[in-house]
Amino acid sequence: MIHKRVGILTGGGDCPGLNAVIRAIVRKGIDSYKYEILGVLQGWRGMIDGKTRPLGINDVSGILHTGGTILGTSRTNPGKSEADMETVITNYRRMGLNALIAIGGDDTLGVAAKMSEQGVHVIGVPKTIDNDLSGTDQTFGFDTAVHIATEAIDRLHSTAESHQRVMVVEVMGRHAGWIACHAGIAAGADLILVPEFDFSMKDIIEVLEKRKKRGRVASIIVIAEGATLPEAADHVTQDNSVDAFGHKRLGGVGHILAQRIEEETGMETRVSVLGHIQRGGTPTSFDRVLATRFGIKAIELVHEEDFGKMVSLIGANVGAVDLQEAAKKNRLLNPEIYDIAKVFFG
Repeated sequence: MIHKRVGILTGGGDCPGLNAVIRAIVRKGIDSYKYEILGVLQGWRGMIDGKTRPLGINDVSGILHTGGTILGTSRTNPGKSEADMETVITNYRRMGLNALIAIGGDDTLGVAAKMSEQGVHVIGVPKTIDNDLSGTDQTFGFDTAVHIATEAIDRLHSTAESHQRVMVVEVMGRHAGWIACHAGIAAGADLILVPEFDFSMKDIIEVLEKRKKRGRVASIIVIAEGATLPEAADHVTQDNSVDAFGHKRLGGVGHILAQRIEEETGMETRVSVLGHIQRGGTPTSFDRVLATRFGIKAIELVHEEDFGKMVSLIGANVGAVDLQEAAKKNRLLNPEIYDIAKVFFG
C-alpha cells in the first residue's frame, strides 16, 4: 500500500517541542516520501469535527524554537463515546488518510490505541512534561519543564535567605514526581515531596528543625501537585470539576502544606505555584533534538507500514514499542533517583 496522505494531531496539554515534531514529520514526509501531510486542528476535537489544514514545507518553517502547537490542542475524549469513536474513524476515511500520527500523553495515546484495535493505521508519539509515560525513558517537554522549575527555585533561594523563610514550591506532576525530583536536585532543594513516596508532617518538621539547629532557618521544599498530604484521604484539588478524561484539576497542596508548617513550627512560610509556565515557551535544545528525532521516527514507521506503535527513547536510541502496552500505565519516579535526592534533605 502506498501511503500518500498522513494526518497529524496534537492532543492534551500543550508542551515544549510539539512544533519540532510537526516540523520533522512534514519535512521528512514530503522531502523523502512525497507524502501529502494534513494537520488535524484541536486534537481529537478536529477528528470529530473534521477540521484540518494542509501542511507544506513553508508552513513549518521557523517553528522549531516556538512553544505550543501550530495545530492547536484540546482535551476532547472520543473514547468515552461509541458515537464519537465512529465519527473519528469515519472522518479518518473521509479525509482520505492512509495513516494518522497522534502526538500526546497517556490519554491521547489511549484513544489512538483504541483506533488501532479497530484497524486504523495509527502511530503514537509520546508527549508530556510529567515524563510519566511507559515505554520510553524520556518524553520531550520534560527537560524544558525541569529547566524552568530549576531556574525558579534558584531565584527563590535568595528571597528565602533574605527573609529567613521556608519557601514551598509547587510544581506539576499528577501521578509522578519526575519534575519535582529532578528540579529539586538541580536547584538544591532541602526537601522534595512526590506522589510515589509517603511522607508525614513529622518527617517534614524534623528536616526543618535539623536545618534550624545548623543555623539554617531558610529552607526550600519542592512538592509535586499530585503528592498527597499526610493524613489526607485524596489529592488536593482546585475544585470538583473534571476534564473529558475524568481528571480532577489538581492544585493547592503547596498552600495547605505551608499553612501546616506555620501552625506546627511557627516558621514564616510562603508558597510559589509554578503552574502552566512549566510547559509554556521555548523548548530547550535537548527537547528540540529529541522531538525532532521522534518526528523522523514516526514518519519512518508510517513508511515501513509498522502501525500500532509508539515512538520511544530507550537509552540513547530512538525506536518503537507496542502502542497498546505503552498506553496502559504510568511510569513512576525511579526510586534510585529519589534516594539520591534524600541524601541532601535537611
